[in-house]
Amino acid sequence: MGDGTRTSFHDVKQEVLRRIQDRIWPQGTVLPTEIKLAKEFGCARATVNRALRELSEQDILDRKRKSGTRVKIMPAKHAKFEISIVRREVEESNAVYRYALVAKNQIPAPDWLSARLKLPSEQMVLHLLCMHYSNNIPFQFEDRWINIETVPDIVEANLEAIGPNEWLLQEIPFSEAEISFSAAAADHKLADFLSLTIGAPVFQMERTTWLRDKAVTLVRMTYHQGYKMTARY
Repeated sequence: MGDGTRTSFHDVKQEVLRRIQDRIWPQGTVLPTEIKLAKEFGCARATVNRALRELSEQDILDRKRKSGTRVKIMPAKHAKFEISIVRREVEESNAVYRYALVAKNQIPAPDWLSARLKLPSEQMVLHLLCMHYSNNIPFQFEDRWINIETVPDIVEANLEAIGPNEWLLQEIPFSEAEISFSAAAADHKLADFLSLTIGAPVFQMERTTWLRDKAVTLVRMTYHQGYKMTARY
């Protein structure tokens, strides 16, 4: 923008996303008016409107007629399925929540992960193993990979005090998510963490999130027997 070429709504959309990602406009920030943005970007107000409308449809911006456009707090919380915070899920069942960071390692991405997330060779990632408890009974085992290039602040985050999912929802938006569900048999590791017998049936959910064209995180969550997921439409 500003180089004499025609500014498209896609250009505006990408620039707004960049400012959100770089925290020039952190979560909760009220954006300048469409008129001001159109003047800054050198385009029609309708071009800005379309860009902001698409970001609102992707649950990144919150648009209200009288209060303007705001960077959504914990954006994309609701898609086809609710992306819940485990702590709240447990507490809403009137149980006592407990969280434990089991392992935290900063390593080059394994080949399988690089292929899944389209990462460059030797891209550094953060690998986390976490446990979530309900009334001191295993509730969820979390195996998570985070792209450090997209989320550099995660390296210094105090993940012993707050779970990575809750931290990510508070700190960084995402524009796309892919979720899959499966039934599995507990292997030795899962049986140990979830206090089950080897081979016991468990419910797994795998989620990958992206910000623009960059991967944010891939996580596999395995739940103790008896877990129930509710979808809202």
